Amino acid sequence: METIIVLAPLVGAVVAGLFWRAIGEKGAMAVATGLLFLACALSWIAYLGFDGVTQHVEIARFIDSGALKAGWGIRLDRLTAIMLIVVTTVSALVHLYSWGYMAHDPEFDADEPYKARFFAYLSLFTFMMLSLVTADNLVQMFFGWEGVGLASYLLIGFYFKKPSASAASIKAFVVNRVGDFGFLLGVFALYVATGSVWFDDIFAVAPTLADKPLHFLGVDWNAANLIGFLLFIGAMGKSAQLLLHTWLPDAMEGPTPVSALIHAATMVTAGVFLVSRMSPLYEYADATRAFIIFIGALTAFFAATVGLVQNDIKRVIAYSTCSQLGYMFVAAGSGIYSAAMFHLLTHAFFKAMLFLGAGSVITATHHEQDLRNYGGLRSKIPVTFWAMMIGTLAITGVGIPLTQIGFAGFLSKDAIVESAFGSGYTYAFWLLVIAAAFTAFYSWRLMFLTFFGTARGEAVSHAKESPMVMLVPLMVLAVGAVFAGMVWQGDFFGSEAGIAAYFNMGETSGTGSIFMLGGKEVLEAAHHAPVWVKVAPFVAMVLGFAVAFVFYVTSPAMPRKLATALPGLYRFLLNKWYFDELYDVLFTRTSKRIGQWLWKRGDEDTIDGAINGIAFGIVPALARFGSRVQSGYLFHYAFAMVIGIVGLMIWVVLTGGSH
Repeated sequence: METIIVLAPLVGAVVAGLFWRAIGEKGAMAVATGLLFLACALSWIAYLGFDGVTQHVEIARFIDSGALKAGWGIRLDRLTAIMLIVVTTVSALVHLYSWGYMAHDPEFDADEPYKARFFAYLSLFTFMMLSLVTADNLVQMFFGWEGVGLASYLLIGFYFKKPSASAASIKAFVVNRVGDFGFLLGVFALYVATGSVWFDDIFAVAPTLADKPLHFLGVDWNAANLIGFLLFIGAMGKSAQLLLHTWLPDAMEGPTPVSALIHAATMVTAGVFLVSRMSPLYEYADATRAFIIFIGALTAFFAATVGLVQNDIKRVIAYSTCSQLGYMFVAAGSGIYSAAMFHLLTHAFFKAMLFLGAGSVITATHHEQDLRNYGGLRSKIPVTFWAMMIGTLAITGVGIPLTQIGFAGFLSKDAIVESAFGSGYTYAFWLLVIAAAFTAFYSWRLMFLTFFGTARGEAVSHAKESPMVMLVPLMVLAVGAVFAGMVWQGDFFGSEAGIAAYFNMGETSGTGSIFMLGGKEVLEAAHHAPVWVKVAPFVAMVLGFAVAFVFYVTSPAMPRKLATALPGLYRFLLNKWYFDELYDVLFTRTSKRIGQWLWKRGDEDTIDGAINGIAFGIVPALARFGSRVQSGYLFHYAFAMVIGIVGLMIWVVLTGGSH
């Protein structure tokens, strides 16, 4: 069954991509979608029937060279089972949703076969993600890791006729390669330190890495911290953490279903999954975990500040993704990997619904994406409105304080905030609370500008509800956005015994799907945090909602006045802290200058100059000399023979004929 789950999307990609001419575009779409729903159904069966014992399913041999052995297999444990339902559920619903969203795409002519290609890319992406999360060793994980990068490049640049889409796909590919290089170095270092790339072998010796030195760049490092840091660089790239985050907002150039697939449950969560999977290593890498908390908290704050002023509906949601991923890394860095996975699970439901809801708004308004051109849409597209309302209630964390009653994000986000406090990193706790207030502000800003007030754009007047094939996925995801937190809170953030049983977590490294050492004390401190700590995220949420209500409902002129009064701060946030401009100066322009210098001085002057010099200088001169030597007169040739004989005789006399 596990093999079918992994391979079904690959079969769908091959059929839709290579054989669509034989079965037609709709046939290709039906095959790809049907196989994804099959994988989704089997994933839920595997998850609900999982007994907690880790299983290994061997598919094929991959690499067998000397001491290096890496096969293609499936590791099925609780962590894998969670990712299977997340990936296949969101992907299946995105496939279904795409039937309506991609039906009449203005970027393509009616007779272009773009739909079969699109569904092939979606299925390929899903297969690569499943290869990543089911990996039993680091080599296989790296295969899925790179495959996801390739598929995301194809999907982000799907509108290849748009220069901005092509640029965004290249940017995503290049930025991720930076992180992937760190990941690859981490894999090399682990192999050097442990002699294996298999997870079971690595986890068994993970405690020894805490006291083992590793020589790198001329310095002896603590092996656990160095390897953990290198692997986290890879996670930063895939999960768009600060410094390697710039590709994520630009990825909005792809079709909206792509945004939902990449930003909700698949590619961007790969980094969180990696850190959780390697928890037996990270538990002995205290310095690296402190760095993870720092980057995660700063990312959550940074992305939330930028989201305050964005005007593109998809970019607002994209920055919220970046921010929520920061929350997950804070939990993982605190040692509460179960809380990170809890938020990953709930986030998949409400974020996929928000993106697909945004796509429904864009479709209804004839592909208008500027929030400033919306208004009054709740009466025209009521189903979409209520779906996005539920998503907003979930992401902002609406619930009853000090209880386990609330929308999905209320319980999972509070678990992380309490974990941050319990870890002792006070700055991370406050950054997350502030980010929660900002999240509430920009989420309700989006809702008020889109669905309330009066119509501000021409496209709004002709808006109508999306087709049912686009609304059904929203309804399904709404169920998860409401109930996921309440259903799974006990398993992911309940008692230590409950978490240990759910993840089959033992007392020694390498047992179970996650491993908690120092995290147990953090969990205890989180559960016994003061009341004001537990209430702080709710208060922040209410404050963010109140400010958004004043700004965009009661006093809509106030935001413009504030932006005018603080132009520097407004431009700073609107330009995303100028990271793109900084990178353009430091890397893009520098790379172009180096490239131009190599082109002009290296290629044209040196290589072409040398070849042209030989072709137009030396070769003609030799040819002219040869033509003169070959005169055609017999006495010239006789004279040359005499000269040759004389020279040979002189050589014999002087050397005695010896060699």
